[in-house]
This record gives sequence, C-alpha cells and structure tokens, in this order.
Amino acid sequence: MSPHRTDGAPGPGAGTGRGRTARTRRWAASGRTVRTPLTAPQRFLLAGSFLITLGSFAVLPYMSVLLHQRLGLGLGTVGLVLAVASLIQFAGGVVAGPVTGRIGLRRAMLLALALRTAGFAAFVPGLTSPVLAVGALLLVSAGAALYLPANKAYLVEGASEERRPRLLSASGSAFNAGMALGPPAAAPLVMGSPGVLFSCVTVLFALVAAGHALLPGGAAGGPADGTTDGSSATTGAGRAPESGAQRPGPSPFVVTVLSVYAFMFFQHYLALYAVPRTSAAFYGAVLTGYAVLLVVGQPLLAERVAALSYPAALRWGFGSMALGMAAIGAGGHAGIAVGGALLCLGEIVLFLQNDLEALARSSAAPASVFGRQRLAAGIGAFASGVVGGQLYGAAESAGSARGFWAVVGLQCLLLPVLLLRRRRAARDPEGSRAGAG
Repeated sequence: MSPHRTDGAPGPGAGTGRGRTARTRRWAASGRTVRTPLTAPQRFLLAGSFLITLGSFAVLPYMSVLLHQRLGLGLGTVGLVLAVASLIQFAGGVVAGPVTGRIGLRRAMLLALALRTAGFAAFVPGLTSPVLAVGALLLVSAGAALYLPANKAYLVEGASEERRPRLLSASGSAFNAGMALGPPAAAPLVMGSPGVLFSCVTVLFALVAAGHALLPGGAAGGPADGTTDGSSATTGAGRAPESGAQRPGPSPFVVTVLSVYAFMFFQHYLALYAVPRTSAAFYGAVLTGYAVLLVVGQPLLAERVAALSYPAALRWGFGSMALGMAAIGAGGHAGIAVGGALLCLGEIVLFLQNDLEALARSSAAPASVFGRQRLAAGIGAFASGVVGGQLYGAAESAGSARGFWAVVGLQCLLLPVLLLRRRRAARDPEGSRAGAG
C-alpha cells in the first residue's frame, strides 16, 4: 500500500483528482495525523466491545449443535432458525438510526444490552425448551442489530475525521479479538455444562451494561466535542459531508455488499476445502493466525488505508482478495496460509474504507450510516451463501474444487473494474457537456 506522501507529490488517484476525496487531499498535504489520546469512554467502549464479542462467540458458534443435538430440532429447522436470526442481526441494523435519534446513543446501547442479557438468561431454562431457546436467540440477535451501529456511532460521534480511522480500526480489532477467543474459551463447557456457560455470559453482559450506564450522555469524544446524547443531523465531525453526494462514484453501500459477498466465500468454504487437504489442526491454526493478523494489522494500517483514494482502495482490496483466492486454489499448507494473509489484507482495506466513505458521503447521523452498512453486509453474506453453495457443489461434482477458488478469484478481479467503469460512465456525460459548451 502507498504510504502517506509528505513531499506534496500526488499519490494514488491524484493528477486529475479522480476519486480523491477532500479527506485524502487534506491528509496527503498534512503528511501526518496528530495522535490524540483516547478518552476514558472510548477506552471503555473498546474494552466492552471485546468482552461483548467474547461472550457472544462463546455460545453463538455452537448454536447449531445445541439446537440439533441437545434440543432435537431437525437440521432443516435449525438452518431456518439461524437464517432468521442472521437476517434480524444484519437487516435489523437499519432501525438503529431512528431508535438512536429518538432515545440517544447511550440509551440505545443500554436497550440493546438489556435485550441481549435477557436473551442469554432465557437460554438457561431454554436448554430444555426449543421454543424458549429460539426466542432467546432472536432476542440476542435483535440486541446485536441495535448495539453495533450505536456503539460505533458513539465511538466516532464528535471525533474529527482524521481520528475516525484509528477509532474504527481499534473497534474492529476489539471485536475480532473477542471473536477469536470466544469459541476456545467456551469449548470445555458448551456441551457438558451449557447452563453454567449461559449463566456466566449473562452475568458478563449485565456487568458490561452497568458500565454503559455510567458513560457520559455526550459522545465518547467528550463534552468538548460539542455533542449531545443522541444523533446529530450532520456527520460525526459536526459538519456537512464533503461533496460526497455530488461526487460520482461507486456507492459505499453497493461496494460493501460486494466486499462481504466476495469475502464470505473464504469464510464459508475454506473449511470444506482445507481440512481434507491438510488437517483440522492446521485449519484452526490458519483461523487463529488470521484473527491475530487482523487484530494487529487493523490499527497499524488504519492511517495508510484511510489515505488511499476510494478507487485505489477498491483495487488494493479486491486485488488482495483475488490473489488470496488464487493462493488457496493452489493448495497445500503454504498456499492456504498465504491466501489467508492476503484475504486479511483485503478485509482490512475494504471494510475500513467502506465505512469511512459511507460516513463522508452521508449527511445522516453515524448510527444510521452504520445501520445501513450492516444491512449491506447482511445482503452480501446472504448472496454469497446462496451462490457459493451452488458453485462449490458444481466444482466438486466436476472433480475440481480448485476451480471454485479460481472462479471466485476472477470475480474479485472483475468487481473493481465494473465498479470503476460505472464511475467513469457517470462522469463522462458531464465532461461531454462541458466540452460541447
């Protein structure tokens, strides 16, 4: 990736100014972002994000096993329940904007944590009742739908635009660390003593919720940022978006759909491909290494990623994913490990840039922006699941699972080309009219 330019020379996408946002130009001119220490509320939110994800992923990855083996639900029913829960968790993010606008960000987080705490508590008696267990899962999913956009909005509300990449990348690292540690931490209890596990998670969420009740009514940036408990009509920096609505280019919502769509092929189907060709232990090591790389790499690369123009970010992100898919398709321990590292780089670039671009282009409150981004992620994950199952099945029937990764890699190569071609097509008529004038 291109580092910050400190000599005033044009960076990626400069020259004609194509795809170069005001944010990128300003950072390229300043050369370095001043590091402002995190406030106490921001540090608490990041710690809380880790604990919340740790508790959630201590149980949610095992949900299919609990529903099927312990409660006796058929696999078809289990799949339907999990699909509905995922839909609520992702698509439900769109209600975060209206809710936070009415009751404020802190109260929205408290409401979300109350729903999740009640849901995990209901799992304890639900271990003998499928109806209670399904209801508990839906409560947990509804709480997640509301909490995640409100959490990220509270974190960046009132923060300057230059501080957003650091805050969002730190938030992503906290969530990913919890996701990585949750399943192994719960493994000794999940089947033998699930009641104890759910009780512990319930207590954890109750304690985290109590901590949220002590947060200041303003944003995490503190009263000096001039924000109040709620959502402003401007972006998180307290100003209108920088010509994003007038700037032609791929929609961050569409790019997020396609980014998650491409990434989830790796997430969903690597196990089917890697375990028979290597081992379950090696697959677990790849996932652990991926999580560590993501947790460490996100904060380290945040400012460099943010300094890229959006078109450059699409080329770097999707290009890294394409190379990663090709490496996985090459097979072997080295190919799968290298492929995972390249997919991690693609995730870091695309997911952070999509959030930053969505914030910069929108005049809506941050909670509404993050809610729409969650919806986009849900659409992408759903599409990837539908397409990927058919595609992987066809590749296996043809006797070449490697062909699956080749096709997916080709998609990753074509996506930025198609997205940026639409961008040029949208700009060319303006240039034609100007030339005719």
